[in-house]
Amino acid sequence: MWKIPSTVANGFDTVARLGGALQTGMRSAAELCIGTSRRGGSVMPVAGDPGHPDRDRVSAKAASFVEGHAEGLTAITAAYDRQGTGEPVVLLHGIGQDRHAWDRVIPLLAAGRDVIALDLPGFGQSPDLPACAPRDLPTMVTALGAVFTALGLRLPHVVGHSLGGLIALRLAQAGHARSVTALAPAGFWNDVERRYAFAVLTTARHLARLPDTVVERMAATAVGRAAMNGTLYGRAELCEPDTLVACLRALRQSVAFQATLRAGRAPDLFTGTIPDMPVTIAWGTHDRLLPGRQAVRVTAMIPGARLVQLPGCGHIPMYDAPEQVARLILQTTVAHRNGSTK
Repeated sequence: MWKIPSTVANGFDTVARLGGALQTGMRSAAELCIGTSRRGGSVMPVAGDPGHPDRDRVSAKAASFVEGHAEGLTAITAAYDRQGTGEPVVLLHGIGQDRHAWDRVIPLLAAGRDVIALDLPGFGQSPDLPACAPRDLPTMVTALGAVFTALGLRLPHVVGHSLGGLIALRLAQAGHARSVTALAPAGFWNDVERRYAFAVLTTARHLARLPDTVVERMAATAVGRAAMNGTLYGRAELCEPDTLVACLRALRQSVAFQATLRAGRAPDLFTGTIPDMPVTIAWGTHDRLLPGRQAVRVTAMIPGARLVQLPGCGHIPMYDAPEQVARLILQTTVAHRNGSTK
């Protein structure tokens, strides 16, 4: 059974207390890490220290760019990485992330698939949607459909996490996918759950705005990593300091973050179903951001979907269990050929 956060069940009062508690805990962790470094205490090497070989190893990777043209929209430019050979698989990240969220999964797919990891508009290195474009899912689906066309992709397998999972499901409904793998897709919450998730994400955004030196010191200690990523990761100790710093930097630089949260308040973000297509819905058993009971709502709307639990994983299973995530994706793409996800 999935672990349901008691904070969700306790309602709106808990949401308010959670934001304050998280901010207090994060400030305390930052003060502890800063104090340790000033007193000459021992901390792990951090990105930016002399001789650190992995400084900015994630953000330093060069992106390619493509321009999509859709009727009714100005040109849409998207940053992407592409590697591997075989059937195309498009990877879509969650809110506040970028394409590098998939860095641990891509090598496991590229031997047999043509893997394209995209930065969604307004995240990573992709420019935001034009100011005149509405911030809603139909517009996002239209824009990404145009990007798929510009990349020469005809019905790719689409994989998405959180926000990207919701978009992947909507892309399938619009006829832009041959299969879907959605990891903890957003949008299947009730109002209390949505407020809880937005409070956690907003607090993480505040943390991401701390100076890089503070974030690096926090990432170098166990207490700092627990404060920064314990809510999102099931196995916080497995998230390397450099990776955590890069993730927070991506969150800080997400120009579409606030607009995306506002758009997430809309009702009925997903309606209908997805017939005649392999759909896999996967959820971490330790997801503290979106409780696992939301998975049941997804499969109630998409009766043919395969539902998979990810033991020990938090909200971002690509970091907790990249091998298991890669296997799920490959199984779904093979199911397309066989006509079943069972």
